[in-house]
Amino acid sequence: MDAVVRFTNQSQGRDRIFRAVQYACALSTYILRNHSERKDLVAKLRSLESNMSAGRKCEFNVTCDVLRLGNTVNSVAAAKRTLQLSDRVLSLCLTAANLNRALYFLLDNVLWARSVGLIRDINKERWSLNSSRCYFLSLVMSLTRDVYVVLQLMAQRAKDKQFRQKMEAHLSESCEVAEAVVPHLDAFLFLLLESLKSHPAVALDMLKNACDLFIPLDRLGIYKSNPGVVGFCGLMSSVIGIVTLLEPKLTLKS
Repeated sequence: MDAVVRFTNQSQGRDRIFRAVQYACALSTYILRNHSERKDLVAKLRSLESNMSAGRKCEFNVTCDVLRLGNTVNSVAAAKRTLQLSDRVLSLCLTAANLNRALYFLLDNVLWARSVGLIRDINKERWSLNSSRCYFLSLVMSLTRDVYVVLQLMAQRAKDKQFRQKMEAHLSESCEVAEAVVPHLDAFLFLLLESLKSHPAVALDMLKNACDLFIPLDRLGIYKSNPGVVGFCGLMSSVIGIVTLLEPKLTLKS
């Protein structure tokens, strides 16, 4: 299992690049949809988007990470690790997120097999909805973890004497604004922004998960947006994923 996990990690860069191109094409297609003189370009973008989506599942049939089964194994292995965390809230959130992610990849693999004719007797629509539900639950649990971590950081910063002095100085400079809006709101926002500023990995992870959340929300009909919003959010989360892969220190650890 360890060998599979290591190999999957090496393929993450390609997957994230394919994903970024896929959603960039989706966003570009939406922007150019009403330009009749760009019909050929729109058709090419849609074809490229489809190819990128298929390529993420089979790596263009070149590597052994066929059908992204390696990602399923990777998620199960991550769930085993997070189950051992001493912090029970983090353990619950991360284990649930990893297990739902594993189910999402597994269902997505079955859908790909159905699309290429390897499997025939399944209800594509029902399996697709179940896949999106697993993806949605995984993101919700990941965001819950992010919020929990942010609250812990805010609590730690609030106890720091130097930070409290800095916050009091900030509030004294903008006391009229703070009193005019909502009492303590300015203090809360200052504490939140400073906590995220000092821990960019948490901020990036939260932003990435929030962007990704729009994708299953739209598919499940919970919050209908449009292909442009989905494309933009998918592109943003993909770029963040590439940045965190290039800079490991920006990756939020368990």
